[in-house]
Amino acid sequence: MATYRYDVLIIGSGAAGLTVALRLPGGVQAALLSKGKLTHASTYYAQGGVAAVLDDDDSLESHVQDTHQAGGGLCHDDAVRYTVENGPAAIRWLIDQGVDFTRLAGMESSENNPLPYHLTREGGHSHRRIIHAADATGMAISSTLIERVTERDNVHLFEHRVAVDLILQEHDGPDGPEKRCCGAYVHNIQTGETDVILARSVVLATGGASKVYLYTSNPDVATGDGIAMAWRAGCRVGNMEFMQFHPTCLYHPKAKSFLITEAIRGEGGRLLLPNGERFMPRFDERAELAPRDVVARAIDHEMKRLGADCLYLDISHKPADFIIEHFPTVYAKCLQLGLDITRDPIPVVPAAHYTCGGVVIDPHGRTDVPGLYALGETSFTGLHGANRMASNSLLECFVYGQAVADDIGAHLAEWPVPREAPEWDDSQVTDSDEDVVISHNWDELRRFMWDYVGIVRTAKRLERAQHRVELLKSEIAEYYSNYHISNDLLELRNLVVIADLIIRSALRRRESRGLHFMREFPEASEPPRDTILVP
Repeated sequence: MATYRYDVLIIGSGAAGLTVALRLPGGVQAALLSKGKLTHASTYYAQGGVAAVLDDDDSLESHVQDTHQAGGGLCHDDAVRYTVENGPAAIRWLIDQGVDFTRLAGMESSENNPLPYHLTREGGHSHRRIIHAADATGMAISSTLIERVTERDNVHLFEHRVAVDLILQEHDGPDGPEKRCCGAYVHNIQTGETDVILARSVVLATGGASKVYLYTSNPDVATGDGIAMAWRAGCRVGNMEFMQFHPTCLYHPKAKSFLITEAIRGEGGRLLLPNGERFMPRFDERAELAPRDVVARAIDHEMKRLGADCLYLDISHKPADFIIEHFPTVYAKCLQLGLDITRDPIPVVPAAHYTCGGVVIDPHGRTDVPGLYALGETSFTGLHGANRMASNSLLECFVYGQAVADDIGAHLAEWPVPREAPEWDDSQVTDSDEDVVISHNWDELRRFMWDYVGIVRTAKRLERAQHRVELLKSEIAEYYSNYHISNDLLELRNLVVIADLIIRSALRRRESRGLHFMREFPEASEPPRDTILVP
């Protein structure tokens, strides 16, 4: 086992973590951890794009108002305006890094037209403002930023590492002694050893927690690790009941978690019942371009009403060349499975997609624990309110990534050097011969979260879920205390914390707002309030 020392420890290799690493001053020594390979983050799989005001016909005020409308009255205006106003600069930074966004045919950059890029439209947006790289934007951004970060001498990359818990030490602060975050215990998934990484500041950029549900569009790493670790360290969390279900995940036995980009609806795709009938105009005047919570609930309602396994998304009325040019990833994936989207409708179901709540932070990304930052899907900025508007999430990563890096750069010299921390002690535990307990508990947790804490909720279902999560918490805690740790055990330990936070938050919100829909309380109550849980 080893002890490493850095100025900054960044946990997570998606858009948020990579942005912080690239924005830090060159003299700051940083460690960046990834659970798998560097690309194994939600960013890499993002299809749609990044929302920003890049067209003369659009306006910052329009982007602000669209975000507020989608957020169900819970968006924090300061966070919305800060993010939107810094959006165009964030896009220019990405272009400077080399991200190859889709251009308008025959257009090159010039003084009169500095951003000659194709902009698409997605649900909730009143203008075309989604800049994208075909339908593989996340891959383009992730690959480019990883290439840039590997060129940095001051950023040290650790793959196949999962953080176990944060290290807190008492140091002198501006107002007397304080508990500071000074690093983390980090498990090497390949060797099984657990090392100590000490740092003057720690950045949680671990993404969201949608793997707490049985069906999700997220990669396997999205297990809420940063939120759970921050909660255990004493940080508040906010609005964890608002879990966004993406309306259109590909329904096919061989298509694990494959998302059908919202841009297909933005370019004229229609949602259909099994008999070919269009249904969204019955639910919202914006039809297929309504916000995700509206579309997901409509699909869920129609599937339950009809007893259907899936519904359909059809864009085959568009020219085949247009479809293949704009959606090459979706076209190729579906073709592998025997579906030609230029002729056939796509079978789709909703799936857990985005965690709108998270660790409470200030405008600089600081949490309640000195030395600890959070950003991206791990954090709660107030930007998304009760429902994230499409493609605002990547933008949030880039804008707050700069804010976090700037704050660390400005204050790093003031912070104490961490003292030595105890090595990870596993001398009192044994190898488990009951790994079936992990797999069984993992399956049980995700199933009851899907059944009881899903798109439509009732008080009785939430109470059942709360009873089950209490039993699981005690079982998992006992298992964790007696056996050597593994990645599966660590993820399960974090997911049961996430489930508990979601259920507790949902039980507190006795209304329907945005992504949280309660049968007994179908109306929104006034005034809108955040749900803040305190450890």
